[in-house]
Amino acid sequence: MTYKYLNVIKSPKDAAKLDIQTLDKLAFEIRDFMVEAVSETGGHLASSLGAVEITLALFKVFNPPADKIVWDVGHQAYAHKILTGRKSQFKTLRKQGGISGFLKPSESKYDVFAAGHTSTSISSAMGIAKARDMAKQNFNVIAVIGDASLANGMSLEAINNIGHDKTDILIVVIDNEMSISPTVGAMSNYLNKIISGKFYTDFKTSTKKIIESIPKIGTPAASLIKHLEEGVRGVLSPGMIFEELGLNYFGPIDGHDIGLLVETLSNIKKIKGPKLLHIITQKGKGYGPAEKNPTLFHGIGKFNKITGEVISGPQKSLPYCCVFSEYLVKLAEKNRTITAIVAAMIEGTNLSAFMKKFPERFFDVGIAEEHAVTFAAGQAQGGFRPV
Repeated sequence: MTYKYLNVIKSPKDAAKLDIQTLDKLAFEIRDFMVEAVSETGGHLASSLGAVEITLALFKVFNPPADKIVWDVGHQAYAHKILTGRKSQFKTLRKQGGISGFLKPSESKYDVFAAGHTSTSISSAMGIAKARDMAKQNFNVIAVIGDASLANGMSLEAINNIGHDKTDILIVVIDNEMSISPTVGAMSNYLNKIISGKFYTDFKTSTKKIIESIPKIGTPAASLIKHLEEGVRGVLSPGMIFEELGLNYFGPIDGHDIGLLVETLSNIKKIKGPKLLHIITQKGKGYGPAEKNPTLFHGIGKFNKITGEVISGPQKSLPYCCVFSEYLVKLAEKNRTITAIVAAMIEGTNLSAFMKKFPERFFDVGIAEEHAVTFAAGQAQGGFRPV
């Protein structure tokens, strides 16, 4: 395929010059190129396919590398890599001497923070924002994180700290599992256009000051209006928990509508303090096999681009994870105290057979390794044998 738009993009600034309609065409080309390359190298494809539009919108609204965009791990950052001068190297992804599958500051000035594990983006972004403030500098800091990673203890600790500290930072949550809330649609999009707009924000601030200045009734009246606003937002969005933690919540909105993303981000950019934008995306977006089986294409080896079938080489012996899984099932059949605990890695540990056979003794705690270890210790204290 000839890439009319992608071939002329050398940096985020080139993408930022394009209008919304052209950005939509560029998104299509990025996905095709990404699938083509990863089919030859393997990689984390499904999440990155779902994050193309938000990448383009961030580049349109913000100014990296001056503005710092901190991606969580890198599983969703392939479009970011392609658009930041690494397109010609992309087919060396995860190969000896090639580009990294993760974010790597030594590889590109656009890669802000290196991490080999999920859920570090919000903490590191807060640190960058505080360093900015102490140094009296002026730039935007954005953390981009997936919904599953948001459940990790470190992410929640960072959000709690940011809300308390009132750090000027934007957190973008890419929700590709609908795990936070399925509430998305015209009314939600419209509401968020209003509440992220400068007129609404300025009007709300000015009105609050005027009402509070009225003797005796001012403060109770302002409080009543705030509760009414929260009630409306609570019905139409799942963001009240973030509001209670001290963040300005926006969303959920369609994460594949570049125009809406650009408009919302442009409005949010003008608002100081801690902000969270919740976008709904489809994992594997634009590539049929990945849309049908996003788990397989989360982290995949070489595959046939046309059919999506994995290309397997000659296998001399059973993989270790298969040996482990089969043996654990056999042990669990004989010993009712054996349990299995995974941290969002059912496929990676090959424990789906155990899960199906012993659902009452299988626990997927999500991306929460610290909890998993202490949870296991509690089971052991109670006489069980967690693995």
